Amino acid sequence: MSTKYELIIYWSGEDQSFVVEVPELPGCMADGETCEQAVVNAQQVIREWIDTARELDRPIPEPRGRLMYA
Repeated sequence: MSTKYELIIYWSGEDQSFVVEVPELPGCMADGETCEQAVVNAQQVIREWIDTARELDRPIPEPRGRLMYA
């Protein structure tokens, strides 16, 4: 399974960290002190999200690439 999902990255002043959301995987997000670290953390969380979905026999969305809303 690919982990090439769209990532939305932004700075959170409240948390003083970069936050990454993965809109195609409900509830999937990560953070990090740097943008790069946040992306690395997000890739790990995506793998864990997929592993958990498999264990629970839930559907895993295929990456669609760039989403057309914003």
